[in-house]
Amino acid sequence: MASLKELKGRINSVKSTQKITKAKQMVAAAKLRRAQAAAEAGRPYAERLSAVMASLAGKVSGEGAPKLLAGTGSDQRNLIVLVNTDKGLCGGLNANLVKAAKVKAKALIAEGKSVEFYLVGKKGRAPIRRDYADSIARHFDTSDVRTPGFEEAEAIAAELIEMFDAGKFDVAHLVYPIFKSALAQDPTTVQLIPVPAPEQADTSGAAVEYEPDEEEILAELLPRYVKTQLFGALLEREASEQGASMTAMDNATRNAGDLINKLTIQYNRSRQAAITTELIEIIAGAEAL
Repeated sequence: MASLKELKGRINSVKSTQKITKAKQMVAAAKLRRAQAAAEAGRPYAERLSAVMASLAGKVSGEGAPKLLAGTGSDQRNLIVLVNTDKGLCGGLNANLVKAAKVKAKALIAEGKSVEFYLVGKKGRAPIRRDYADSIARHFDTSDVRTPGFEEAEAIAAELIEMFDAGKFDVAHLVYPIFKSALAQDPTTVQLIPVPAPEQADTSGAAVEYEPDEEEILAELLPRYVKTQLFGALLEREASEQGASMTAMDNATRNAGDLINKLTIQYNRSRQAAITTELIEIIAGAEAL
């Protein structure tokens, strides 16, 4: 049984931890507002760009289609772009993202296709390395910037497009979280390269003339679409990280409070038992005299 001094030390230690988790919860809550606003502000632009892509892609096909839209003609070599956070203490967010990436990798390997990983963020490296040590193509570090933005998305997109043009992969899949609330961040897997032809085609029947032609516009627009997808993934990651961190730190603070209550009860019982023992010894000694 722990002594009174040990129990007192444990109570003070848990109280110190509780102060840290409470502070981190408040910081995450403050950052969440900005991150959520940025993620929600970026979604309409991505949706509008997808609509424009639908209109243009329906008019371009065959040999005239850019490589980013037409692809290489094969889907044998696959690259999984996994977007993780750089910091921990955000619950099961990173574990769920890694799990989704591994599920996608296993499904592709089961079909007889090759898989490599392009890792964004630090927290996905160790678990992926344990199972796919020889399949990590590259990684992109975002820990040097306070909040990853369009510059980082542009750099990632440029590197991916360069790898695609060099023939290092046929299809790239993007795995990232979609922020729904502080309690829900859903891992999502979408095809990034070649750009999938949008399902909603322009069926208005209106005659639209483009200047320059559709092929030239798509050649300019497709790289921007890839950048926009990656930028949106980074924004969603930031909002998901802060939401998951706030929830995790709130749970940790509550658990610390429960542990403090249990330790306090145990401390009081041990102290009462010690006092009772001393009284019995004093009374016994008095009666012996």
